[in-house]
Amino acid sequence: MLRESFNRELNNLREIVLASGSEVEEGLMKVTKALLERDDNDARQLVDSDEYINERYINIVMRSLKLIATQQPMAGDMRLITAVIEITGELERIHDYVKGIAQTSLEIGPEALLLPSIVRDLPYMTRLTQDMMNRSITAFSENDAVMAQSIPASDDLVDNLFNQIYGDIVQFASQDATLIPHANQFE
Repeated sequence: MLRESFNRELNNLREIVLASGSEVEEGLMKVTKALLERDDNDARQLVDSDEYINERYINIVMRSLKLIATQQPMAGDMRLITAVIEITGELERIHDYVKGIAQTSLEIGPEALLLPSIVRDLPYMTRLTQDMMNRSITAFSENDAVMAQSIPASDDLVDNLFNQIYGDIVQFASQDATLIPHANQFE
């Protein structure tokens, strides 16, 4: 009976991680759209949703620790609990970036983004990141270590796009000192 309850709680935590991954992935797409289309309503919603994401992370960690303390999980179960805590922490961190981008979008105001590289490369960078998140969640769901190990290589392309966009922002601001406050929002 205790083991059945333990398995049910473990599966529940696993399902919450999968749902959280989908929510954060959706937030990533939504914030990109909000930034590019200057949608303050979506940006505010994403900023406001961060509190819920943070609370869910704490809840998952506490439930996981309770399982460890009360059920003395076996090695395989312990690895799953550790993965749940780690993945949820990463999802919370990614959503912090979503919130930061949404806040930047609100601070920029209604002005259209003037840099072609942002308009061109940001949606592509978002799709690459979304794909990495999707593969990560699939690897977790299917317990596929090979898929999980293939994901970090994709991060280099995202980093390169980020560096390119950031370099364009610096160059943009250096051409006209009055643009520095506007460009500074992207740091």
